[in-house]
Amino acid sequence: MTPEEHRAFWRNVQFTVDKDVVRTDRSNQFFRGEGNPNVESMRRILLNYAVYNPAIGYSQGMSDLVAPILAEVLDESDTFWCFVGLMQNTIFVSSPRDEDMEKQLVRLSDVYGLAALYLRELLRLTHLRFYQHLVSLGEDGLQMLFCHRWLLLCFKREFPEAEALRIWEACWAHYQTDYFHLFICVAIVAVYGDDVIEQQLATDQMLLHFGNLAMHMNGELVLRKARSLLYQFRLLPRIPCSLHDLCKLCGTGMWDSGYMPAVECTGQHPGSESCPYGGTVETPSPKPPREGRKGPKTPREGFGFRR
Repeated sequence: MTPEEHRAFWRNVQFTVDKDVVRTDRSNQFFRGEGNPNVESMRRILLNYAVYNPAIGYSQGMSDLVAPILAEVLDESDTFWCFVGLMQNTIFVSSPRDEDMEKQLVRLSDVYGLAALYLRELLRLTHLRFYQHLVSLGEDGLQMLFCHRWLLLCFKREFPEAEALRIWEACWAHYQTDYFHLFICVAIVAVYGDDVIEQQLATDQMLLHFGNLAMHMNGELVLRKARSLLYQFRLLPRIPCSLHDLCKLCGTGMWDSGYMPAVECTGQHPGSESCPYGGTVETPSPKPPREGRKGPKTPREGFGFRR
């Protein structure tokens, strides 16, 4: 680097890295104590990555991702290349800026905000009451800011390290879906979100509620719930077209057994007269109300998708 380039690098990258590494995972024996050489290894990995990939550089939070890899792999060079692979094929994000919220919800994002739509639709199918509460909060609720840190840091600050690493592996396996991290989010809501509905929490209160659950949630329970949600999703006879591409990148596809659910069009396709996925809109024939019934039937919560 020229002297000017080095000064710019120090201002934009090195200064932040130096501040972050000394406060990352210091409770872990691997990084504990003053003058710990493993902290210096983490620093070199992050600085080298910023030079290796200047388009991404360094953002706060990257140290949270590289630290457990270094503690597991134990080799600086191997950890660097593992981190490079992680950032190339991540379902999470490298840039925790608020304006990137929608992009941070989608892996290899070419379609802005696609995974945010997936998450909202999954909540609508699996936890209708919680989804309705989000709708009642307006646009602020539908932004789902309580998920922000979960996805930015791969749930790293929500669970103890051993449980967080199991969640990482489950997501990286891409088993039957490329978006298992979204099923993890829905599982957290399903297990720990009832108080939000019962207390009718506002957006900022909801953010505080889920923030206070950090390190107090059961990672194994959340994983089991997420797998159960994925299994139930696969059994749906019909899916909304908004979730048609949920497994677009996972090879043979979610329905590799040969079963393919019917697609129902949501009718929300800007600039398109017909559903690009071939979904059909079924208009049920009107039926006379049952004697004694008052008002319309309320949709069943959970996987009560219209057959």
